[in-house]
Amino acid sequence: MRSNWKKLVLFSFVFACITTALGPFMVPIPQLDGLVDASTLIEPDSKFIEINGVNIHYKEAGSGERMFILLHPFGGSTYSWREVMDDFAQYGRVIAYDRPAFGLTERPLPGDWESNPYGVKANVEILRGLLDAFGVDKAVLVGNSAGGGVAVAFALEYPERVDKLILVDPGVGGGYGPQFPAWALPIMWTPQMRHLGPLMMRDYQESLPRTIDREWFDQSKLTDEIRQKHLQILQIQNWDRAFYELTFAPAYPELRPLLPQLTVSTLIVAGEEDRLIRSWYFEAVATEIPGATLELIPRCGHVPEEECPEPFMERVESFLD
Repeated sequence: MRSNWKKLVLFSFVFACITTALGPFMVPIPQLDGLVDASTLIEPDSKFIEINGVNIHYKEAGSGERMFILLHPFGGSTYSWREVMDDFAQYGRVIAYDRPAFGLTERPLPGDWESNPYGVKANVEILRGLLDAFGVDKAVLVGNSAGGGVAVAFALEYPERVDKLILVDPGVGGGYGPQFPAWALPIMWTPQMRHLGPLMMRDYQESLPRTIDREWFDQSKLTDEIRQKHLQILQIQNWDRAFYELTFAPAYPELRPLLPQLTVSTLIVAGEEDRLIRSWYFEAVATEIPGATLELIPRCGHVPEEECPEPFMERVESFLD
C-alpha cells in the first residue's frame, strides 16, 4: 500500500513537470493578419545605423557643434518629433531615433542577440553608442515620458556626456515600461513563457489606441492621420514579441530615488492637463532634481511636442537661451 502511494506521488510529480514543460507549446499562437516588414515603411529621410548589434532607425536635421537627441515616449517613434525637429535644428544638429520595440528600428529576438537590447541599461548603452558613432562628446537630451526615463538614466550613468536635460512629461517613477520583480524575470525568459508572450501582449491592440487618445487634451487636434501613424507600430512584424521582451527586460534600479544625484541643468516641461501623469507629480519631481526648472503648458496634454509645439518650443528656447 505504501509503495503504491509513493508511485502515485512520483507519477503525479512527473506528470506535472511534463505538463509544465510541454503544455505551453501546445497552445496555438495564431498569426496576426496584415503585418508587414518594417522595411516597407521606410521614408525618404529615414536613416539607419548599427549600434551594439541593433539596426537603429533615425532622422536628422540641422548642423553645428551642439547636438540634440530626441527620445520618444512609449508607443512613439521619430514621428513624435515631427512638429519641432526644425525648431531644434535652429540651435544645432538634431537626431531623433526609434528605440528597440518601436518605429522602424530592428526588433531582435532571443537567439539573434548577445544581450537583451530592450531594457533601460541596454537603451543607455545604445544612446552612448550613438554619441560615439556621431563623434559627439556631449548632447542635450530631450525625452518625453518613458524617453525621459532613459534620458535620466543616461544622465546618472554618464553625466559628463550630457549638456542639458529637457524632460517632457517625464515618466521617472520607475524604469522603462512595466516593472516586475527581478526574481520573476527568469521565469518570463523561459522558452515556454516566450512562446505564450505574444498572446499576453495583444491587448495592446485595444489599449494603445485608448492611450493615444488620452495623451491629447484637445481631441480636435488628434486627427485620424496622426492616430493611424502612431498605430502603425501594431502593423509591423514581431511587434508583439518585441513588446514582450521589452516588458520583461532585465530589471533596472528605480529612478526617482536617484533624482537628487543629477548634476546637469534640467528643464521639466509638461502639459498642465496631462491625463496619464498628473501635474502634481511633475511639481514633486521638480523639487527632487537639484536646480530644476518646471514649466507647465495650459490646455495641453502628455505630448506637448505634438499637441502644443509653439508654446512647447517657447519654453525650451527660453531655457536654452
